[in-house]
Amino acid sequence: MTAEVTMVLAGGEPAGKDSDGLSAIAALFGRAKDVQQACRQIFGIPDYDRYLEHAAVTHPGQPLMSKREFFEQAIDRRYGGSRAGCC
Repeated sequence: MTAEVTMVLAGGEPAGKDSDGLSAIAALFGRAKDVQQACRQIFGIPDYDRYLEHAAVTHPGQPLMSKREFFEQAIDRRYGGSRAGCC
């Protein structure tokens, strides 16, 4: 990713560049993230970024799970805490 695209994604405006083209790229990246989140919801794949947003709004000041802890809990929740082989 170029520095200009990174700036636009972060909300900045690059100096002396075509900001309309970069804005379109930033919008495309935003849409791709929305599609990715929708697919995760449809297929039941846990979304760590969404968990972080939820925890910040709903449970401010409480400690956050690491990414590893989050996915371990998701696996335990889905498969009943048993990671034994299938069948």
